[in-house]
Amino acid sequence: MNLSNPVMDVLALVDPFELTDTQKMLRDTVREFSQEKLAPRAEELDRTGQFPMQNFKEMAELGLTGIPVPEEYGGAGADTLSQILAVEEISKVCGSTALTLAAHTSLGTMPIVEFGSEAQKRKYVPPNARGEVIGAYGLTEPQAGSDSAATATQATKVPGGWRIQGTKMFMTNASVAGTYVITAVTDREAEKHARISAFILERSWKGISVAKKEDKLGVRASDTCIVNFDDVTVPDENLIGEKGQGFTYFMKILDGGRIGIGALALGLAEGGYERAVKYARERRAFDRPIGMHQAVAFKIADMAVQIQAARHLIYHAARLKDAGRPFRREASMAKLYASEMAMKVLREAIQVLGGYGYMTEYQVERAYRDAKLCEIGEGTSEIQRIVISRDILGRLQ
Repeated sequence: MNLSNPVMDVLALVDPFELTDTQKMLRDTVREFSQEKLAPRAEELDRTGQFPMQNFKEMAELGLTGIPVPEEYGGAGADTLSQILAVEEISKVCGSTALTLAAHTSLGTMPIVEFGSEAQKRKYVPPNARGEVIGAYGLTEPQAGSDSAATATQATKVPGGWRIQGTKMFMTNASVAGTYVITAVTDREAEKHARISAFILERSWKGISVAKKEDKLGVRASDTCIVNFDDVTVPDENLIGEKGQGFTYFMKILDGGRIGIGALALGLAEGGYERAVKYARERRAFDRPIGMHQAVAFKIADMAVQIQAARHLIYHAARLKDAGRPFRREASMAKLYASEMAMKVLREAIQVLGGYGYMTEYQVERAYRDAKLCEIGEGTSEIQRIVISRDILGRLQ
């Protein structure tokens, strides 16, 4: 084994994915920005848990806060794959910032783009797309996690609108967001999934309060909160789409969001892998680089294979979505494999670095903590297996 030549980075294998020149330019721009601007701040953000507002503002200046949003609504008008490439590059250096961006765009903005009225799009999407306002998404509740249809937040019809009462939890970006997109029950007598509708709320409205900001294992700078809605009056024009279709809308949004979580996991794994490769080339033991020892070399090989496989799944799911083809199963496959892959790869990366891998200075342990979210958020690994198996087998009795 000759370690005097540069070790091929996984990123060098991107050519088989046939990225367009525009996509390559975006990827390279975000990569440079992430390394120069985001990486130096990442450790401090993780330590303090402070929201990465400066990072968000600089991403907005680059046009990253509205990548898939149509140009007529203030976005870049790019495709899903472009958004995925940006999340992947950012998460290589800062999982918290990558999650902030992914949640703002795919969860806080795209429900309005995809299902909102023209008036709603004109009012709420441009400020989000330009990064002037941050978006948040409320689905999970204390008794409605994996079973999202168990939503208890109630929207009662009143003259000219609705009065919303309830609680959402684990809302990403909630304390810094200007707009919320949430679900609430509008008809308790309807069939379970048809009970739920979706609404746009403005953070400044009376009755909305952020009850608690969570202290987390990983992605610590990402804002995660419990939010209470105490008799919040919402005008009729802020109902998204049709009454009773909120659950359907949100499940479709989650399908796309799962590709983003897959990209987050992919980037975290790549960051750890690259540090492990560098260390394996430089660290010497028993009179030679540790990468020349088969025990380490085989770990590096397995990590590269798993990362490459995850990238194929993620990019394929993104391309299906961009082509307007069914992608639900593929999105769940990508999210499931990539999230579990990231935990394996980062665990091995820590092992390659040994004692240094356990230290915060080398950043691999932070990526490992961040990656755990990917096995939970936007549907746990267990839920992904349910989605995939039902798509294959149907709903067996």
